[in-house]
Amino acid sequence: MYHHSLRPKDGEYTKVVYNLIKEQKYAEVVKILTSELNMNGRSRAALSILGYCTYQMQHYEDSVVYYKRLVDLCPNNEHYLMYLAQSQYKACSYQDAMNTAVQLDDGNSELAAEVKKLQAAIKYGEGDIQSAKGLVEQSSSGDADKHVNYGCILFKEGKFDDALKHFLDAHNIQGFKPDLCYNIALCYYKKTDYAQSLRFLSEIIERGIKDHPELSVGMATEGLEIRSVGNTLALQETALVEGFNLKAAIEFRLKNNEGAVEALTDMPPRSEEELDPVTLHNQALINFESEPTSGFEKFQFLIQQADFPPETLANLLIMYVKYDYLDLAADLLAENNDILTQKDNPYLTPWMLDFFEAVLMAETSPEDAYAKFDDMNARITDDLRKVTKLVQDYRQNREDEKVQKTIKEYDEKLDMYLPVLMQQAKIFWDRKNYPQVEKIFRKSVEFLNDNDVWKVNVAHVLFMQEGKYSDAKGFYESLVKTVQARREPLLSCSAIIPANLCVCYIMTSLNEHAEEMMQKIEREEEQAAYEEPEKKIYHFCIINLVIGTLYCAKGNYEFGIARMMKALEPFSKKLGTDTWFYTKRCFLSLLENLAKHMLVLKDEVFVECIKFLDAAEANGRNLKAYHEGPLLTDEDKNDPMRDGRNTITFEARYLKWLFYELRDGFNYNICPL
Repeated sequence: MYHHSLRPKDGEYTKVVYNLIKEQKYAEVVKILTSELNMNGRSRAALSILGYCTYQMQHYEDSVVYYKRLVDLCPNNEHYLMYLAQSQYKACSYQDAMNTAVQLDDGNSELAAEVKKLQAAIKYGEGDIQSAKGLVEQSSSGDADKHVNYGCILFKEGKFDDALKHFLDAHNIQGFKPDLCYNIALCYYKKTDYAQSLRFLSEIIERGIKDHPELSVGMATEGLEIRSVGNTLALQETALVEGFNLKAAIEFRLKNNEGAVEALTDMPPRSEEELDPVTLHNQALINFESEPTSGFEKFQFLIQQADFPPETLANLLIMYVKYDYLDLAADLLAENNDILTQKDNPYLTPWMLDFFEAVLMAETSPEDAYAKFDDMNARITDDLRKVTKLVQDYRQNREDEKVQKTIKEYDEKLDMYLPVLMQQAKIFWDRKNYPQVEKIFRKSVEFLNDNDVWKVNVAHVLFMQEGKYSDAKGFYESLVKTVQARREPLLSCSAIIPANLCVCYIMTSLNEHAEEMMQKIEREEEQAAYEEPEKKIYHFCIINLVIGTLYCAKGNYEFGIARMMKALEPFSKKLGTDTWFYTKRCFLSLLENLAKHMLVLKDEVFVECIKFLDAAEANGRNLKAYHEGPLLTDEDKNDPMRDGRNTITFEARYLKWLFYELRDGFNYNICPL
């Protein structure tokens, strides 16, 4: 077998090594020089190049080792000391880096200015902002780096306007630099000036595509199979990863989830094990609705790392609460109690901590949880009234900038208020105490009457109360009009909204309105089916299922069941987990009433039910009968029958057996399946 030696031929050594460095093939250089160093452990040239290459590869712990050996060989070489300090700083060994930098801090060194900058960066990394500020002040006033360092310190202090001014000054001195443009974009993001932020991000991305086509920007979005570009220094210097992450965050804030997903897939491709913590976090969050299991896995992996993004803890807790994994949420809070009780912890604000504690308290002590939520609501509504007064005063004085800033503060407080209100209402919703839920919502009308989330929940709680269909109708109509005002199709809103609205129309003797709504939905579905033939759309089907459920609830099973069976035709287009949910509930209700001898089923209706269940069985083999939680228990994972049971085929077959048993009389010695 032909074997290619890593060691170049004599006389070509220097040429080969420096050509590889020029081509940024640092890993190959490290392989060659490591073997050389094994033969000559005191080779200054080999140590110097190895230190440089490992630094470029971002293997900072290795570069520290090589530069330490160089410093031992050449203790008076200031440049080697500087390189060692920089490597220690990059490796987050801040105390070692400061001790090394102090050896250069004699005021006479030609590197004195660079040493001060490095010492400021070390103190900043340690969180000692005041010491960092003192060191930055010693820099030259016309130095662009001084503006950048001041900007970073002010940003850390939350003074985004002042930080932005320094970054822009540095930008005017230096011109385009990717990391500086990113800092400017980040300041605009913090100020919620997303248009300006995106302008600077576009510049980063355009320059990255132009200067580094080898990074394959956007190729993954186009569906091309491409290899990982790795975490190279070139990638780091372009700030493309940071830029795409910030772009994804902006799109996510603007509720443009497709744009957020596209921003992440446009990023230079890397394998999952190469992803940085921020990218991994954003992938988990933005794709959570479609891939909750993967999202939980990524969040749980990150939370175990020492340098996880601060937002990870709050987002994981939110998802645990959303999916009702309250035991896991309690465990997570307990495991991180030490860092959460620290003053000014960056993970959870006191408000968020109070919120999660109240949510967990609702499981064991709902009365205490209600009181805690009530206290939080009282505090936030008081703040909202104060901010509203400020907005009015600023408007009267025509202080437009202050008006915008105060409106932003109002919106932030409203975002804090809504989850607390909903969790408080949930305590009574779970008990089916709908009048009390309505009372809670009515108290919040002052602040949330234009909020769509609030409207849909008010509509639902009114819908659940007999005799309040007219009131519910008003809220559902308002939601539909909002969709139409945005010139969006009715299919863009949740199917339950037009479905419940049609029921409200029927219950208030406005059948013609219900027919008109259904015709609109049907036309939109036909158009959507023409544009995307393979896409399943369930809105019209769910409307009919909800109306069928209404008739079943009123005791007219013959008409209700017939309407539901008709709604699922053709099965290939309409049968799905959500539509099966409505259907099986009514079939089970029918079976219960038959078992109690509260009604008698005509033979022809029985035959139609069996035919329907035969069709559901035939078409439901690969369709889930119910939505499983994203986190399975060990018992579920080890159950070999789990996947087979969670199919529409299994449940349809079981319902058929129940129908036959009710007709023929139960025989408990027969196994149904």
